[in-house]
Amino acid sequence: MDVAQILQEMKIGDAPDSCSVLAALNCIHERFEVEEDPERRASILEETAELFSHAPLDWLFPEVNADLRGQYLGLVNSFTHFAALPVCDTDSGTLPAKSYEDIPAKAQAVSAVLLALSVQIQKALDDQNTPSIRSLVRTLAPTFCIFSITHLQEQPWTNSPSRKNSLELLTSVVGLTGSRSVQELLSGKADEDQKGVLGPVLDTLQPELTKESWKRNQAVKHVFSWVLVQVRRPSLSDYLEKVFPPSLLISDDYRTENKVLGVHCLHHIVRNVPAADLMQFNRAQVLYHALFNHLHTSEAALIQVVLPCLLDLLSIIEKPPVYSSLPRKTNRFDDVLRHILTYMEMEHKLDLRRVYAKNLVLFIERMGIVIIRHLKRLERVIVGYLEVSDAPEEKARLSILDALQKTLQIAWPRMERKMDSLAKSLLRFLVDVSSESLPNQLKEQLMTRASHCLLLLDHCSKGRLQILLRELDSSCVSEPVLKCIQKVTAAPLCQ
Repeated sequence: MDVAQILQEMKIGDAPDSCSVLAALNCIHERFEVEEDPERRASILEETAELFSHAPLDWLFPEVNADLRGQYLGLVNSFTHFAALPVCDTDSGTLPAKSYEDIPAKAQAVSAVLLALSVQIQKALDDQNTPSIRSLVRTLAPTFCIFSITHLQEQPWTNSPSRKNSLELLTSVVGLTGSRSVQELLSGKADEDQKGVLGPVLDTLQPELTKESWKRNQAVKHVFSWVLVQVRRPSLSDYLEKVFPPSLLISDDYRTENKVLGVHCLHHIVRNVPAADLMQFNRAQVLYHALFNHLHTSEAALIQVVLPCLLDLLSIIEKPPVYSSLPRKTNRFDDVLRHILTYMEMEHKLDLRRVYAKNLVLFIERMGIVIIRHLKRLERVIVGYLEVSDAPEEKARLSILDALQKTLQIAWPRMERKMDSLAKSLLRFLVDVSSESLPNQLKEQLMTRASHCLLLLDHCSKGRLQILLRELDSSCVSEPVLKCIQKVTAAPLCQ
């Protein structure tokens, strides 16, 4: 079908020459906006896709000026709004899944139009590659990006076909801009001094990311977070003022899933923005207090993202220790670890125990020798965690053994006085594990790590533990435990 027939069926004109593309786009836009029947609107989308696919390039892009760019952008915005999510007026910011049941089909129809247009723009670039065509690409790319990312992720408002079409559209935008990846599409090309579309994308999202509006569209937080994590240093620092407040806002919500998403965004910012920029305008202090407040939660999913983020942030806020004879002042590392150990000591939920134990190792490693300030409480936590099984994977006890090993390696001058209680706890642990019904590989892993801790403890006690272990009555110990003890007693005696 040629353009004349398409225009005639759309009741726009009798031939391409009788109706300019500017007039045709304006007519389609007006008809689409006033049409209330969803089926008829879908039909207009189909007809427009056919028009874009068959129209000659010199008719579609005769002279790409501000008027034509504005007309294309207005039409594209109108089409993408057709597949927009219903507004949510509830405080929770969520709607039932059935509210989105018609969105995937709408998104597919819109994707077909945008893909048809992108194909023609690509042809024009291949044929002409003029500044005017490239300016049209820069005008449309942010809207194409936001629409495709909205329907790209696995969410209640997407299905497999709509996600496939969205990925195809996003890939086409990457090609139109001459980028090699989505990251380059957003960040730009530093070597060629070419800016990406991140700035315009964030500007478009900004009105929907305010305290009053961010929950009205459930997709906006996911689009924002998806875009944010694609951009890394050094590019992200240029947009810190645009990404930091929304991330902090999302993390401050009462719903755990939003808190987790917000902290995930904040952690990406901490990792990819220079320390000087984070310290400016008291941002790091504000972030520290926001994250510390999250430590009072009992949600394992939130603690799992908060602790690594705090660890990286504290490494920025607190200066590295200076080795001298003077005692080191306590800092926020101590405050956070003290809080963690307090909560670990009284925590009974296994999922939280696993999260705490896993991150405790990282804190011990990062704090170094100053961990000696917390040895008394740390000892109680280690002993308590070794006593409680978290089968079938035993992640908490594996992590707490790692924490003990790291403590013995770092704070060895102070560990001799802890030998009695830790040795008893480890031996009791070996006996318990040897009698538990665990997979052989896991059981061996647990007993090997415990044996290594006993060996380190022996080094800390200058061989005193070996002497005590040799006095054990072997007839009272099972063979697996005896083998572990023999590994320690067979080691060279420390002087």
